[in-house]
Amino acid sequence: QVQLVESGGGLVQAGGSLRLSCAASGRTFSTYAMGWFRQAPGKEREFVAAINWSGGITTYADSLKGRFTISRDKNTVDLQMNSLKPEDTAVYYCAAQGHVTIAASRLASVYDYWGQGTQVTVSS
Repeated sequence: QVQLVESGGGLVQAGGSLRLSCAASGRTFSTYAMGWFRQAPGKEREFVAAINWSGGITTYADSLKGRFTISRDKNTVDLQMNSLKPEDTAVYYCAAQGHVTIAASRLASVYDYWGQGTQVTVSS
């Protein structure tokens, strides 16, 4: 059974920081790209960041560059979020998929494995 479990969400004031973690279990994800997506109420799920299997290549949503940083260590992927804004409020999901290019890893449709999500709320 493949499982992705997110943690680290919560309530933070605007300008603050949070660090999300996603732990993968059930198989070896060392060859998998891993990504973060988010979904705000009434909106579609949107791409946040992704990292390739080795951790050597990352990609970010243009609007989030400079504030969010993705990293990985074996079967864990983290998302450091700084200078948070109220519009960053959403449920954040991690996802994993093998054999995808870093370009394709920006697309939610390529992922077979998803976590249950963790709520991030940024107050103004």
